[in-house]
Amino acid sequence: QVQLQESGPGLVKPSQTLSLTCTVSGGSITTNYFYWSWIRQPPGKGLEWMGAIAYSGSTYYSPSLKSRTSISRDTSKNQFTLQLSSVTPEDTAVYYCARDDTGWALFSSWGQGTQVTVSS
Repeated sequence: QVQLQESGPGLVKPSQTLSLTCTVSGGSITTNYFYWSWIRQPPGKGLEWMGAIAYSGSTYYSPSLKSRTSISRDTSKNQFTLQLSSVTPEDTAVYYCARDDTGWALFSSWGQGTQVTVSS
């Protein structure tokens, strides 16, 4: 049973870069054909897919966030990381990492989520 756990600071100042790590256990992030995604939910709003890194290392980003988003991985630690630059209070959200089993938003496993607040 794969498990995902987000970690990172809960408070980020405006204009800074938000950085979160997802640690995966019970399965390798290089296993065919999974996609490892970041998803967020701002207060009072729906889920927003931000991007993903595939088993191959290829990355995919939401067009609306692409200019500010970077996803990378450390296969030796079985982790993948989200970086979101130039944050504003509108980036305040619960951030989730999740495994997409098909590349078509079929998310079978989720982390518990981590609250990130952007505030000075």
